[in-house]
Amino acid sequence: MTDRVYPSSKPQAVNGTTTTANPAFPATKAQLYGATRPVYRPQPHPRRQRRSCCCSLCLWLTLLIILLLLLAAIAGAVIYVLYRPHRPDFSVTALRISQFNLTSSSQLNAKLNLTIAARNPNKKLVFYYDAMSVSVSSNGVDVSDGTVPAFVHGTKNTTALRVLTTSAAAQQLDTTSASTLKSDMKKGLPLKVRVDTKVKVKIGGLKTTKLRIRVSCDGIEATVPTGKSPTTASTSGSKCKVDLRIKIWKWTF
Repeated sequence: MTDRVYPSSKPQAVNGTTTTANPAFPATKAQLYGATRPVYRPQPHPRRQRRSCCCSLCLWLTLLIILLLLLAAIAGAVIYVLYRPHRPDFSVTALRISQFNLTSSSQLNAKLNLTIAARNPNKKLVFYYDAMSVSVSSNGVDVSDGTVPAFVHGTKNTTALRVLTTSAAAQQLDTTSASTLKSDMKKGLPLKVRVDTKVKVKIGGLKTTKLRIRVSCDGIEATVPTGKSPTTASTSGSKCKVDLRIKIWKWTF
């Protein structure tokens, strides 16, 4: 029987250098792949990175919005201290009814003359009004409509706006509206005046964008003329309220 010679696994010196002999054969899987197998390093999860970026973006946007609101509040406070802005005042000073009758077929024929006083109480603010649409109603029933041309309202000034309002041509009322109006015509006609327009404000050398406003005046009592002589309504108890109308997309507040 012949003897087998196995190579030594001890390092041997060749020309002054030390070499390592091949490992014993057959080699194990750990010996074969251990030297070339890359070291495992855990990688960060991509979802966590995206969440971190979104959180950072939301934080910066929130801070930016807070900063803009703070700057707007500071600017508003400065404008208020310097200019002391006040809303314009409106009042119905006179209202005459020259025609007001309801036919048997519920057709309304009305003609009213109004005088509306617009007052600018500000010393440094000028108002630029667009054309105004004026409507007169009684208990929710539209009676007559008219318009006032655009005008410039100077500082510390009161302007009398005279407007003729008439009912729509061949205005036909429904049964409920006609019944309500007939009852009010006998005992006294409560009237409400509404004015819709846009206004631009000049502050010093600056002009704002156009803003929608609505003026609502109620507390007006009138009697219907029986002949050709017009009747004068009582406006002493009338009060007007000015509201800012803000439109966002399809909604108006």
